[in-house]
Amino acid sequence: MQWTLVIPLKPLTRAKSRLADTADDGVRPGLALAFAQDTVAAALACAAVADVAVVTDDGLAGRELAALGARIVPDAPGSGLNAALAHGAAVVREGLPGTAVAALNADLPALRPTELSRVLESAAEFPRAFLADAAALGTTLLAATPGRELQPAFGVGSRSRHRASGAAELLLTGVDSVRQDVDTGADLRAALALGVGRYTAAVSAGLLIPEC
Repeated sequence: MQWTLVIPLKPLTRAKSRLADTADDGVRPGLALAFAQDTVAAALACAAVADVAVVTDDGLAGRELAALGARIVPDAPGSGLNAALAHGAAVVREGLPGTAVAALNADLPALRPTELSRVLESAAEFPRAFLADAAALGTTLLAATPGRELQPAFGVGSRSRHRASGAAELLLTGVDSVRQDVDTGADLRAALALGVGRYTAAVSAGLLIPEC
């Protein structure tokens, strides 16, 4: 099964405020963009991915991610993460009604195409499925097979909400790069230990990342 991934990205100037202990206001937008670039590049290199749609109103991010091969969808609702994801999925399916759609976080700088492929192959076995984040509280990927609505419920505690919505939890091992999103300095340290993509490696070089 081939998938279209919907990746939401808020304006870079408002992104990653919880990284304030690691990067100042002038650095965080560049980090957020680098995370997204590495995420999109890895997603597009995944054999199970046919297309990547990034939902964003950030002009710089739109240009840079389009240059990598992503389709840019304006955030028409402007009403937060879940509205952006629902809108992105609707736009994708307006053009391809029978496509499988998965929402993927934009802050997975260590993402490996082979690990993402494993997750998507497992997700194809269920009408809706999700993968919990490294902290086991949130969600990094939510998938819906053809004919099924995505029903995103991202945010703090989204693992329990997605489970309660009827989505199957994917209990996979060896897919750490798909779980390791980055909200804090400790998260960035963990991602760097896994091995991040070239964009994040360049921007994070020289940062003083606090110990856990």
